[in-house]
Amino acid sequence: MQRAETYNDTVVRQFAVMTVVWGIVGMLVGVLIAAQLLFPALNFDIPWLTYSRLRPLHTNAVIFAFGGSALFASSYYVVQRTCHTRLFAAPLATFTFWGWQLIILAAAVTLPLGITSGKEYAELEWPIDLAIAVVWVAYAIVFLGTLAIRKVKHIYVANWFFAAFIITVAVLHIVNSAEIPVSMWKSYSVYPGVVDAMVQWWYGHNAVGFFLTAGFLGIMYYFVPKQAGRPVYSYRLSVVHFWALISIYMWAGPHHLIYTSLPDWAQSLGMVFSLMLIAPSWGGMINGIMTLSGAWHKLRTDPILKFLIVSLSFYGMSTFEGPMMSIKTVNALSHYTDWTIGHVHSGALGWVAMVSIGMLYALIPRLWGRTEMYSTRLIDLHFWTTTIGIVLYVAAMWIAGVMQGLMWRATNPDGTLTYTFVESLKATYPFYAVRLAGGVLVLGGMFLMAYNVWKTITAANATTAEQPVLQPAHG
Repeated sequence: MQRAETYNDTVVRQFAVMTVVWGIVGMLVGVLIAAQLLFPALNFDIPWLTYSRLRPLHTNAVIFAFGGSALFASSYYVVQRTCHTRLFAAPLATFTFWGWQLIILAAAVTLPLGITSGKEYAELEWPIDLAIAVVWVAYAIVFLGTLAIRKVKHIYVANWFFAAFIITVAVLHIVNSAEIPVSMWKSYSVYPGVVDAMVQWWYGHNAVGFFLTAGFLGIMYYFVPKQAGRPVYSYRLSVVHFWALISIYMWAGPHHLIYTSLPDWAQSLGMVFSLMLIAPSWGGMINGIMTLSGAWHKLRTDPILKFLIVSLSFYGMSTFEGPMMSIKTVNALSHYTDWTIGHVHSGALGWVAMVSIGMLYALIPRLWGRTEMYSTRLIDLHFWTTTIGIVLYVAAMWIAGVMQGLMWRATNPDGTLTYTFVESLKATYPFYAVRLAGGVLVLGGMFLMAYNVWKTITAANATTAEQPVLQPAHG
């Protein structure tokens, strides 16, 4: 006879499995479009396989399908354990799972068909935007409701980050997606010209700041201490880190619009707040890494901890690089180059994907009643393929980006451009091959993970099925 579950882990299991599935789908599309930049014929002259349509599918799949599912799974898991209570409104939690998966499928259909609002990271059209708002409000009710009925007075710091990410993303999405429908699948923004650009990058950068940073810091603050078997290095620093981060991040968006028609004062404001962000970002990184004080030896034998700590290293690197790129003189070189692509992926792959993978490897055995994953050696192999793949990808884009920026600004004594755009593209070509190789390694690691997860779950299910038979023998 099985013991009734203390917590509602069904929805956590569902989101955990779909995190792996969408990770493979999103990264597979990423590898395909990276290959198309090398071999344009790979679109096969099919409109819905062109780079312009698959690129938003890739970004939405890795951010909202893979990253979003990881955040749903981890936040639902963590809030129950730290509040000592089951999820509030269980049917609503189930609704968030199925609603989110339907939204992802709607994106997977509409984006390749060319149905798009044209806003980066907010390409989905108005019917899907409405669905996102409904599911997200349901998510907020479940999470904040669970906090409200908690059995302990204290709210653990990870829940502060999860709550901030949930509330802020709701505001960002609803404000940026204000649009006037003109048909079933077409709408236009309510904002004019440069105001639309400003609102878009207020949304876009804070989607990075809250969806891809605050949410995943919630993961870090629970799973790093748990995996290390150590308390958080400084609880006071975690609180200062939280309030400083969410106070400053909101104002950094204009750094995406330097040297555009946005007023100069707004560009400068974005640059200043971006530079200020180094302090809270590095405070969080230091707090996470220093949690291993007295437990550094565990890195030799625990590949899950390797994922978590290396992800923090990438977080620190990316949150130093971002503010540096917002400085106007640096931005003059980096803007519109592949340096930006390298920066985004050092954060998205190095920080977000690696902390998510580490979280899943720690979470899945617990969810299925196992002591550990099916194969620790496969986790270790996954760690090295992913780390090497990310380094190849990011280094290639950094070099290509700086080279592009220098070639585009080079002039002859008479003031004419030294290089044509096609010459800069030809010089970039080898680096696109290195990027593709890095992407293939990262994708290969995801397939290793899928196999490891599948074997862990099937082994757990087999044990559960045998339990009634074996129990009398061990009685």
